[in-house]
Amino acid sequence: MPLPVLKDELPPAWKLEEEIERLKKERNAVILSHYYQESEIQDLADHVGDSLGLARAAQKSDAKVIAFCGVHFMAEVAKILNPESTVVLPDMKAGCSLADGCPPDQFRAFIDAHPGHFVVSYINCSAAVKAMSDVIVTSSNAVKIVQQIPKDQPIIFAPDKHLARYVQKQTGRDMVIWQGTCIVHETFSEKKIIELLLRNPGAELIAHPECEEAVLRHAKYIGSTTGLIKYAVSSPVQTLIVATEEGVLHQMRRDAPNKSFIPAPPEDESCACNQCPYMRLNTMEKLYLCLRDLKPTIEMDEELRLAAKRPIDKMLEMSTGI
Repeated sequence: MPLPVLKDELPPAWKLEEEIERLKKERNAVILSHYYQESEIQDLADHVGDSLGLARAAQKSDAKVIAFCGVHFMAEVAKILNPESTVVLPDMKAGCSLADGCPPDQFRAFIDAHPGHFVVSYINCSAAVKAMSDVIVTSSNAVKIVQQIPKDQPIIFAPDKHLARYVQKQTGRDMVIWQGTCIVHETFSEKKIIELLLRNPGAELIAHPECEEAVLRHAKYIGSTTGLIKYAVSSPVQTLIVATEEGVLHQMRRDAPNKSFIPAPPEDESCACNQCPYMRLNTMEKLYLCLRDLKPTIEMDEELRLAAKRPIDKMLEMSTGI
């Protein structure tokens, strides 16, 4: 029989997983986790994925409670798609430099300065920015969605300038670009990556398109987190250098245990700069507490929710087959 846990106390570390599973059943909850979460959370989650995969999982969920282990904009997407569910985020401070760097009032002025443009927004943005957009994209589908936009239609792309540049290169489309960046994907050192490649003959670099062009030009494969995992598992290469948030290596090592995966080094080796400080705010302890207390919750004005849902629905519609 499980030992009782006092309301103001956390269970011991060895018991956390059991208590989270118990609460999940009691709450009729589902746990969604991004690949950038700590490995313990990934192993416990009902679904682990990238932004597109998690949006699809949220869309299909009929759970009463969605515990979203990711960052704030991801939990917002879950609430947008599941207004009747209680959506909890283990740490409400789990934000995103891309979302924070695109304030809604400034983005509205940006759109107004470019009338007649079709607004494509990366999913790493606030619900308010989504509500101003014509379609949302992820790194998994951005190229294919932009390819579906009529060629005579001018485009605004926000908020990630590196992903925008990559999409431009792949599609040949000219775009007006919001100058946002991801603090993790901008940190990788081209020089140190080249040194790693030289020290590991036969190794390949694989990279997320949010990385700078100086890094991407050395990559054998460029793709979303899900794309990177699939490539890493299927590639005959035995050593891969991975330029994205370090959390994704957990899935790679689990799915291809005989291969060697090296996280791409940051410019400053004195910090864990290839770990997202926002993603890492979520912990097993906070996941337990949010399931126990059903807070903090994502709340949203219904008018805003409906306005933000429209471009997300458009994304899911245009992503068929991706």
